[in-house]
Parts: sequence; structure tokens; C-alpha cells
Amino acid sequence: MSLTAQLAGIVRNTRYESLSVADVAIVKRLIADGVAVAVAGAKERAPQLFAEQVREQGGSEQCPVWGFGFRTSPVAAAYANAASMHVLDFEPMSSPSTHAISPTVPVAFALAVRDGLDGRELLTACAKGFEIQGRLLASVDHRRESSKFHAPGVVGPFGSAVVAGHLLGLDEVQLNYALAIAASRSGALRANIGHGVKCTHCGNAAAAGLEAAMLAKRGLTASDDILGHVDGFVAAFFPKGIDRDLLLGYGKPFRFSDPGMAIKFYPSKYPTHFAIGAALEVRKLIADPALINAVNLITPSMPDVDRPEPVSGLEGKFSFQYAAACALLDGKVGIASFHERRRFRGDMKSMLRRIKVTVDPALPTAFNRMQVSIEVRLHDGTVHRATCTRPPGFWGVPLDIEQHRAKVADCLAVRLDKAQAARVTELLESLETLDAQGVRELSLLLE
Repeated sequence: MSLTAQLAGIVRNTRYESLSVADVAIVKRLIADGVAVAVAGAKERAPQLFAEQVREQGGSEQCPVWGFGFRTSPVAAAYANAASMHVLDFEPMSSPSTHAISPTVPVAFALAVRDGLDGRELLTACAKGFEIQGRLLASVDHRRESSKFHAPGVVGPFGSAVVAGHLLGLDEVQLNYALAIAASRSGALRANIGHGVKCTHCGNAAAAGLEAAMLAKRGLTASDDILGHVDGFVAAFFPKGIDRDLLLGYGKPFRFSDPGMAIKFYPSKYPTHFAIGAALEVRKLIADPALINAVNLITPSMPDVDRPEPVSGLEGKFSFQYAAACALLDGKVGIASFHERRRFRGDMKSMLRRIKVTVDPALPTAFNRMQVSIEVRLHDGTVHRATCTRPPGFWGVPLDIEQHRAKVADCLAVRLDKAQAARVTELLESLETLDAQGVRELSLLLE
């Protein structure tokens, strides 16, 4: 059997019973995180533009577009909801790094609502979609230095196709073709990180994989070994090859459990969390940020996160300097930290002029091994130092469930009232027990 056919067989044979009790709890937590972040993200400008376009294009009114009060086709709804889920850069982070939640969870909800599926099947589909993305990236050379592509656009279509393949009941041959069709839609350019279009990397991945599975179910064919072919997916994106044994170890254990996913408590690119963590430690020692004379951040070599003068609040999500400035000025970092009104206030402009980045090439660039240090010099000559190696929610660190519930509640409160948010939370935390009507109620509350 070809490599892709072997993988398709393993994926198809993964069922709810393949998940441990701990796996189920983790997947529910990840789904809840993604849904809450999408609710908050729908308030941002980019998702509003996408929703307007989706509505204008029309489509059968089957699936809710969260936060916008209308319904459309499964593919269009998955696209719009995935963009809302990713726009804040606030959803969990896999290891190796990718945004595995946004390309998958909206697809699962779209099909579950359309086809009347229960929470157990939705949860299982998401677990399988998370795993395929993590497993693919773990099996190839996915260092920052070795890829010119943004990972969600590369492996996200596979995650979406696997989710849809499970819920559509594809057989092994159809799933093989779905993966191959999805692979032809892969790709997203890193140059667009820091710009509004970035959230469409997950939106496109969600829509592309869903459509791939739907076309495979209708009988569309493709390469029978898109992973192993000399001109296939691996050769195109990861020319150093793939570890076949690691890939075929899918689910043993599931990578969303081991090494797990990092839960974000700041809505910004993950490397900035280290700068935020270090800056918040120092901020506790400073009575007034006006006392700060100069700030030095010691970071790994990450040119795409070294942005001393971000042109917008959105670009600030991808700036070591801006993220640290928010932490030093405000003593906290949240959704409002990256809005235009915060970016262009006088105190922010002044603080950014006082911050420099010093690159230490010896520091690892892998997110799960990196660190950022900060040195803050006050006008009186006092120097405060701190180093962050593990931001809140870091891989392998036991998650503070109450802290995460607070994050979910804060995100839901951006648009939902207390009663609606409480009901959404209740449904998310009992997802595996929901019947089809419960899943529909949950999705409609998000509409």
C-alpha cells in the first residue's frame, strides 16, 4: 500500500473509542477555546469584510455564520468562521507550531449542523483533524529556517479534509483522494503575517479541505499517493522527506495530548508571549512606567517578530517591542491592546522609542524551547531583569482550568450576554453527551 493509503486507513479506523478519557477532556477544552475566540474575533474588521462578501455571494441557508446573524453553505460558513477564529491569533498552538483548531472546528460544526450529527461525532472528527496536522508537521523538517510557508495554510487543508471525511463517512479510498485534493489547495505565504489577510490562511484551509472531502465523496479522483509521490505534497513543501514511521504512528499517542497544545492567554503571535511574560514580571517592580528610561529585549533570531514600529495594532501582534510595551505600560495584555487606539496613544509611541531588540543567535527559535529576557533601566539607574521560558498555558505545564474558563468567559462576553455565555459554556463542557439537537442549539447561540 502507498504511504497515503496506509495513513488514510489508520485515520478512518480511528473512532471515539480510540480516545481516552483524558483525550476527550483535552479536545473539549481545545474546541471551547476555539469557539470562544471566534465569538470575540467576529467583532474585528477583517471577519466583517469576509462575512459581507459571503453574504453577498449567497448560498443555501444551512449553516450559521457566527456573530453575523445569517446562514450560508457549509463551505462558506466554515471559511468565515475559521477566519473569525484566527483573526485574534488567540487560539491554541500545536507543537510543532501551527494553528490546528481554526481549520477544523468550524468545519465540524458546519457539517454537524447540516447533517444532524451529535457531539460525540463532532468531537471525534476534531480530534482526528488536530492529530493529522500535528502528525504531519512532526514527521517533516518544519523549522522556521526551513519553510517559507505559513503552516496553517500547508497542513490545515489536511485537518479540514480529515474532519469532513469522518463526518461524511468517507471510505479509505475516498479519504485518500480527499487528502490528495486538499494537498493541491495547500500553501500560504509568510509575508502576509501581520496583515489582515493572514486569518484567511485558516479560512481557506477550512474551506479547501471541506470541499476536498465533499468532492471525493462525489467521486472526484486524485493521486493515490500524494504524500509519497516524487512530485507530491512532501516533495513540494518539505523536500528533506518525511519520517514514515512517525507519520504512521498517528494516534499513538495523539499529539494534542503529548506534547499537547499551548493555550494562549495573550492574543498575539506566540513568540511575543515570552516578551510579555518577562515584561509583566518586571512591571510588578516598577511603580510607574514613566520611570522607564530604556528597555532591552534579548531574543532569538526571529526577523518577522522584530518590528520596532508596527504600522497598526494588528501588526503589533507580531512585534516583540509592541507586545512588551503593552505589558510595561498597562500591566496586562488583552484584545484591546492590539486595537488602533492603543497603538497610537502618546505613551505607546514614547515607549516604543525606548525599546530595542538584541538578537542572541544561540537561543533556540523553536517555540517550545525558546526564551526571551528583558532588561529595564529606570531614570535613576536602577536595572530590573527577567527571563520568560514558559508563558502561561505552555506545553506540558498543567493547565489552570479556572484561568482557562476565565479566558473563555471573557471572549464570549465580547458579544454574548451572561445567560447566553453560560449556556454556551455548559454545552461546550458536555459536548460528548450532546445529541444532534444540542449541537444545533450550541451553534445557533453563536449565530
